[in-house]
Amino acid sequence: MAEPSLSLFDGDRSSGLVKLRTLTTLRWAAVAGQTAAIGISQRLFDLQIELGLCAAAIGLSIIANLVFHFVYPENKRLSAREATMMLAFDTVQLGVLLGVTGGINNPFALLILAPVTVAATALSLPATLAVGQAAIVVLSVISWLHLPLVNSEGKVLSLPELFAIGYWIAIVVSIVFIGIYTRRVSTEIHSMSQALMATQMALAREQKLTDLGGVVAAAAHELGTPLATIKLVSSEMIGDLEPGTDLHEDALLIRDQADRCRDILRSMGRTGKDDLHLRQALLGAVIEEAAEPHRERGKQIIIQSGIGMALAEEQPVILRHPELIHGLRNLIQNAVDFASSTVWIETCWTDETLTVRILDDGTGFPPHLLGRIGDPFLRKGPKPERDAHRPEYEGMGLGLFIAKTLLERTGADLNFANGTDPYTGIARPGERCGAIVELAWPRGPEGIEAPERAPALGENVPFQT
Repeated sequence: MAEPSLSLFDGDRSSGLVKLRTLTTLRWAAVAGQTAAIGISQRLFDLQIELGLCAAAIGLSIIANLVFHFVYPENKRLSAREATMMLAFDTVQLGVLLGVTGGINNPFALLILAPVTVAATALSLPATLAVGQAAIVVLSVISWLHLPLVNSEGKVLSLPELFAIGYWIAIVVSIVFIGIYTRRVSTEIHSMSQALMATQMALAREQKLTDLGGVVAAAAHELGTPLATIKLVSSEMIGDLEPGTDLHEDALLIRDQADRCRDILRSMGRTGKDDLHLRQALLGAVIEEAAEPHRERGKQIIIQSGIGMALAEEQPVILRHPELIHGLRNLIQNAVDFASSTVWIETCWTDETLTVRILDDGTGFPPHLLGRIGDPFLRKGPKPERDAHRPEYEGMGLGLFIAKTLLERTGADLNFANGTDPYTGIARPGERCGAIVELAWPRGPEGIEAPERAPALGENVPFQT
């Protein structure tokens, strides 16, 4: 069996991100600029330039663009390897042009940074390193092998040796610094866009579930009356028919199936959360709904409402936003993942704020990550180190990012802390020593509190059969 090829560009996530038209357009702009610079240098500054060599160097770019224009469609997207080769070609072409026009003594030598910047913005780290290395090699070669710049009087224009070395060092440092800085910024933008897409998908899924629940609740409500009628008629038929006959058995079957449909609709109706009177609920009920999927995971979840408050104080009614429930559920899931045995969810409220705290008895947040919690694709270290205590857990911080983003959309202010100071990294079952997440909303229309309570439904009247 043949071994797979291990290329720096195989399977790169940046493949297909760069259009061929983008790079050819940039190359046409470079051709126009290079031609203008040579013309101005010769006519305005009266420099003696080897026009034949310059035309050959510029002609390489023109030929390449014409070939790409006629061979490939304009909307072609380049692979990482193709984009890297094109940028490396631009670097070498610019180096040749600089080599026949003074080398590093040419002030336009600084343009060698352009291909590196494009690579750092759009391509992977290996591709950026390849283009950067090509730029440094080309710059080093033209520093020693170049045609001198000569004016009309035959005087060679060149920098003093010390200045030339300093200029070379400055450009190399610029290549490294701009490449690293641009790559870091583009990586963060790419990670943020992916995380926001995941957040939108999570919110859309939660919204679809909520909408589906509304349809189910409406169906359960509308079908209740005809099912009750079927049961009533079947019960009357059972009383009128002679026991043991086929018609009597059919009537019994109809009544049993009507009861079964009623039970199914009742269970479905419990999941119908878009009912007019269930668009808002007590704070404790929403917390319980968010925590319910994690109660069977082997950890105890304790919900405490009105911590430090008088029992007579009325619990606030909040709106059941899908992003609120999904965000709380993600935070509770994270607490259950790392708790030793218990997770506490505490709620309290004042005239100004409504507060929810989620605590656990695990090891807590590492102190060096407290300031970065909420960033997408956050990793604590290499995979072996990250999996040392929990080999089944491979989180990257995306869940916390989604939770933080969704909850902030509801007006929440999130704070992350540890239950012990200084940080020990030791779990203490039954003690509030682990991670703490505190959420605070302002009371009123800026937060999640319902503007007014739903009216009472009134007394239910039993159906007589």
